[in-house]
Amino acid sequence: MEQHVPVLRDQVLEQLVTRPDGVYLDCTFGRGGHSRAILARLGEGGRLYALDRDPQAVAVGRELAAEDERFVIGHAAFSDFGRYLDAQGVDCLDGLLLDLGVSSPQLDDADRGFSFVREGPLDMRMDPASGLSAAQWLNDAEEGEIARVLRRLGEEKAAGRIARAIGQRRR
Repeated sequence: MEQHVPVLRDQVLEQLVTRPDGVYLDCTFGRGGHSRAILARLGEGGRLYALDRDPQAVAVGRELAAEDERFVIGHAAFSDFGRYLDAQGVDCLDGLLLDLGVSSPQLDDADRGFSFVREGPLDMRMDPASGLSAAQWLNDAEEGEIARVLRRLGEEKAAGRIARAIGQRRR
């Protein structure tokens, strides 16, 4: 697998890793660029925990965990980090990282449904096994709800017109 270089890696490490023997959490493991860099700065007593909702990312994390006993990966949303840390017996962190947004591999894989460039299913879920896909939601949602989401979350000025067109296409 091609090694991913995370954005602002050096700046993140400088601010985040303040104790080589500290305990850290990467809430958005992705393909492990930040986690690998954090591990490189940790001493033998350091510990890094990581989370991701994407099963493909967790699989990459399991490979890293097999290589480095200081690292533990979990399959969970970053919003569940408290429960995850409780289950690991961790009650204090020296640093926490959240690199929010869609990852490059998710954009590159047309089957994930995030790409604007490649044809693929309209999915757009961080974890393809949970919740409705974007296509399912669009098929089930009322036109007014679609318009509200496009306006509020997509800042789309033509939200009403787009929602009506989706509604007409479904009929």
